[in-house]
Amino acid sequence: MTAPSSARSQRVLIVDDEPALLEAMKIAFTRAGREVVACDSFEAARDRLLAEDFDVMLTDVRLGAFNGLQLAVIARDQDREMGIIVFSGFDDPVLRAEAAGLGASYLVKPVSAEHLLELMAGL
Repeated sequence: MTAPSSARSQRVLIVDDEPALLEAMKIAFTRAGREVVACDSFEAARDRLLAEDFDVMLTDVRLGAFNGLQLAVIARDQDREMGIIVFSGFDDPVLRAEAAGLGASYLVKPVSAEHLLELMAGL
């Protein structure tokens, strides 16, 4: 599926329907040497997941009528090794358990780019 991260820059899919946050993460991760694809909707991210390979996906939970955990299921179906980080503005034990069941990290906003980069380095 994907080449090891050490062989090239991590390819990262970032999904958030909040434009300012999406742009800030894109800038931070690009500056850190990651190859970034940013999507502002579930549908756009789903289409990219089905067509391309990624090392890591970072997604907000709330994405309109859909949610980031639904994207995590698609990501797992595409690539069992992809690192997945799900973030939310609230700590929900049910969502946290669902994320864990998919092998995804669950973080509560606000989350710094530095913290996300540290997590990504371990994936």
